[in-house]
Amino acid sequence: MKKKILITLFLLLILFTNLSFASYSTVTMSIVEEPICTIPIGENSKFEKKLIAKDLNHKEVTLQLQVTNEETALKPTGEMILLLDNSDSMKLETTEGKIRKDLIFNSAKKLISNLLENNEELKIGVVSFSTNTDISKEGTIEDASVVSGLSNDINTLTNAISNIEANGPRTNLEAGLSLASQQFSTTANHKYMIILTDGVPNVAIDYDNIYYSDDVIHKTKTQLQKLGTNKIDIITMLTGIDNADELATGSTKTYGEIITEILGTTENPTIGKFYYVTDNQVETTITKDIYQSLLPTTKTFKNIKIVDYFPKEIIDNFDFAYVTETNIGKISSEVDKTNHSITWTIPELASGQTAIVQYKLKLKENFDPSIIDKILNTNEKVDITYTDFENKEQNKTSDVSPKLKLVEPPAILPKAGFTTLMITFGMIAVGFFLFSLTKLVLIHHKMK
Repeated sequence: MKKKILITLFLLLILFTNLSFASYSTVTMSIVEEPICTIPIGENSKFEKKLIAKDLNHKEVTLQLQVTNEETALKPTGEMILLLDNSDSMKLETTEGKIRKDLIFNSAKKLISNLLENNEELKIGVVSFSTNTDISKEGTIEDASVVSGLSNDINTLTNAISNIEANGPRTNLEAGLSLASQQFSTTANHKYMIILTDGVPNVAIDYDNIYYSDDVIHKTKTQLQKLGTNKIDIITMLTGIDNADELATGSTKTYGEIITEILGTTENPTIGKFYYVTDNQVETTITKDIYQSLLPTTKTFKNIKIVDYFPKEIIDNFDFAYVTETNIGKISSEVDKTNHSITWTIPELASGQTAIVQYKLKLKENFDPSIIDKILNTNEKVDITYTDFENKEQNKTSDVSPKLKLVEPPAILPKAGFTTLMITFGMIAVGFFLFSLTKLVLIHHKMK
């Protein structure tokens, strides 16, 4: 009987000793696996969740969620005519000290380079317009000139633009429209015309010899509308108009009123798209806005929703905190306690964009010792829904997860430090208590 009691008390002492060492200061954390949770999106894009940093001494890890749209936007195919104003007003200096001709023409060159880079399915031609320097030819088709025929050679087209002289005294947009429309082949599957001008049309073919007249307005607008019926996509950019409220020379209408009658407004253009801009907006309008509007498919993912679910053991035993805020969209400010998840919503992710968010998991000091020696998944699963390019909703999921493990080292007598000293005194106290209890049991047993 005495032997059984002593063995039982000895086992209790060992158990207490082991539990005493199952503490935050002594447990160690390790990374068991570091797989990257990858979910394909579209043809070339993907979602990734991966462990990007670890501070095992402080028992914390940092994970990153990332969505990348690596789809290549399709470029336009068919034929395009670039219609450039070469009136002498293009030689004027802008408020930023740049020559307007250089500003517009250089931007046009960038547009050509971007459109034709790795794109053999598009040919571009260049036509200039103003009025002929020979006054006898003013009001004829010779107010416009073919600068370059259809080509997909970038150097040929950009060199041709560089050789354009801005010397036309007035602006015959109708002649430019008419000549440009004649450059398209009969086999083009798509037809585009980009008009870049800095002047209000004041001359037309066979006009009534009155600048800015209703005859000029009517003929120019009619020619624009005709192109639209011929299935030519028209994009117009007008700049350099700083006197829109003034009466046009010899007219009862202001420059602004004539512009509206011929071209319409940005919100309600006569045909296609109309950009009415200031000189400092020219480069962005041509190289970005017009370029983007020409891409037939932007390949933008929409309505992306990512739900990252955590195991209960992670939520109960680790503190959660964001390291960085998401650069695109919105994400839950904290973990949803009902289903142990965070939700990230991204309204749109355009081609070439990457959305990122990072968070940290840190072991709590009052963690549950029962998770020691268990392999812990940092997440349970990730669900993704999104709308693809064909406006169809897609749903995908993955349970791939980086894995952690907590390990308690074998019990040894503490050597130094306040914490270990307290544990030592605790063990001595418990040992004294168990020894006293043993003596009492033995005395009680003898008295029977």
